[in-house]
Amino acid sequence: MLRKNILAKRHGAARRAIRTRAKIHGTAERPRLSVFRSDKHIGAQLINDDTGRTIAAASDVKSADGKPLERAAAIGVALAKAATAAGVTAVIFDRGSYLYHGRVKALAEACRANGLQF
Repeated sequence: MLRKNILAKRHGAARRAIRTRAKIHGTAERPRLSVFRSDKHIGAQLINDDTGRTIAAASDVKSADGKPLERAAAIGVALAKAATAAGVTAVIFDRGSYLYHGRVKALAEACRANGLQF
């Protein structure tokens, strides 16, 4: 019974991600800022969907210091700095299947505070 619930949850998340991504497409001028969140970590990357290449990426896998919201904000700052170094100032935010709340919101607000526009 537990396995069935887990599969149903993953299926719902995949459907939400597809529905969100159907409306979003990143280009060279405005790449897609894609967020990945697990139970322990959070990561984000800037993707040019025309070429299928990652422009910049940041994750908290190597440094697990601090509280989760603080780590998410630090990832947002690091990603914004990497984007600025790559010449990107505007992005399209792709939260995937995650709600705009908690760590996802902290990452997005840190990116905005450090120069990314979306």
